[in-house]
Amino acid sequence: MKIMAKGKYRIAATAGAMALGAVLLAGCSGKANPGQAQACRNGLDTAWSELKQAESDGFRGATDIVAASSLLTAAETQEKFGKYPNCIDKVQRARTLIRQARGG
Repeated sequence: MKIMAKGKYRIAATAGAMALGAVLLAGCSGKANPGQAQACRNGLDTAWSELKQAESDGFRGATDIVAASSLLTAAETQEKFGKYPNCIDKVQRARTLIRQARGG
């Protein structure tokens, strides 16, 4: 993309574009919180285990089981992209649905 400005306006436009690029890169380069990453992984492991147990107990809450499974799959996707707060939220919602499916 060419910047069609002259003199000081071209310098300002270039500086603005560089600043915007720096802001975007800074947003992508943040380090993940290891505690959140571990909470996401532990929650997923526990929830999948609970889901399997709920399925083996029977399908009293089949709709809740399907919804919980979808949430856990989405949470795994969030984990892969480092979106740990979103992962944790989905895991908690899934575990609530699993408890409801089990009648608890």
